[in-house]
Amino acid sequence: MIDNKELDKKRAILVGACIGNDPDFDTSMRELEGLAEAENLEVIADITQNLDSQDSAYYIGSGKVQELKALVWEMEADLVIVNNQLSPSQLANLAHDLEVEVIDRTNLILNIFADRARTREAKMQVDYAKLQYMLPRLVGLRQNLSRQGGTGGSMSNKGSGETQIELDRRHIEKQMSELRKQLREISQNRDTQRRKRMTSGIPQVALVGYTNAGKSTLLNKMIKTYCPDEEKEVMVKDMLFATLDTTVRKITPPDHRDFLLSDTVGFINDLPHDLVNAFRSTLEEAVNADLILEVIDYSDRNYQMHMDVTAKTLKELEAGHIPVLYVMNKSDRKYPEYQLPIDRGDKIYISAEKGLGLELLLQKIDEKLFSDYLTMELIIPYTKGNVEHDLQERARVISVKYEDDGIHMTADLNQEMIKRYKEFIQ
Repeated sequence: MIDNKELDKKRAILVGACIGNDPDFDTSMRELEGLAEAENLEVIADITQNLDSQDSAYYIGSGKVQELKALVWEMEADLVIVNNQLSPSQLANLAHDLEVEVIDRTNLILNIFADRARTREAKMQVDYAKLQYMLPRLVGLRQNLSRQGGTGGSMSNKGSGETQIELDRRHIEKQMSELRKQLREISQNRDTQRRKRMTSGIPQVALVGYTNAGKSTLLNKMIKTYCPDEEKEVMVKDMLFATLDTTVRKITPPDHRDFLLSDTVGFINDLPHDLVNAFRSTLEEAVNADLILEVIDYSDRNYQMHMDVTAKTLKELEAGHIPVLYVMNKSDRKYPEYQLPIDRGDKIYISAEKGLGLELLLQKIDEKLFSDYLTMELIIPYTKGNVEHDLQERARVISVKYEDDGIHMTADLNQEMIKRYKEFIQ
């Protein structure tokens, strides 16, 4: 039986220009194919060209455009995807000459994000980024719409030239203004929730890394292993940008201190700057973390490039100062399982899918987060029950005894808690 989804797939041709001697060009083209597959497109061909600099009018040379046009007709392609962010004029010229829908890498990523967004905030952030992308490209996008047979709404192929484009521009600017207002309100609510978590005293750990490195797999394994009553797992799928929405879970492992673990959207090379800006409030889970777990697909031959991209993105988010523990995931594909986990200082080699290395990971988290904690003896009057409750929530309580003179507690406290409860310390 033929899957209707297969019948509905658009047939795409990938286009790339290797500028100068770019060592990452082949990797970037493979990544573009992965992005196309994540958007449920069928890649039927690719065409590449070596250039000293990209053509200002077409991105690729005019001769290559004619070769591409012939390939589009021969292969009956529905779509051309260019492995770069096109300028407004490049998009308009290619759409006009090729007589087929044309999108660039940025637009493709925006489309994937639009399909994956689940929460109201994520959907609004993607909508804003798409409008920001569309605004300077109205002429080229209108060319695209004519190739697709028109569309509804303010971007439909009606009216005349500049007049309709100006109407579209005003409509987009109005939409962006309204989205900014709503996103500010959501951001304020998120800040309130974040401040509550910060005042709880429970350390915050953020999972970051390249898309499809295994962040959500690690989060789910932590939830299953250390929070068996927690049913709120996150979706895991072997594709780029399978999940977008930030998830925060309290991890309560035995013989270790509790911490909050957040899963953030994956990074990718040449992640559109508009998307980084749009998702800034979501990515602030990483900015405000006490520790970053950078999850790396160690089985990917380009893992070092992925680490470089992640470091660059964290720097853009002004999170470069936060301590990082490098979690080399999928290491079972390069090492025998009996050798795992491997401890190399700030790098540990694990398999999140198989649960290899979780205990070592927890030990490393303890070392990073709780090095300034001291074991203290406290006697708390029964009239100060709120102090006991606070310590049960925020400290690592080793023992509790209820004696005649009060609550005798042995607990590991950080410096802030030692100062706050010094009157009860023996």
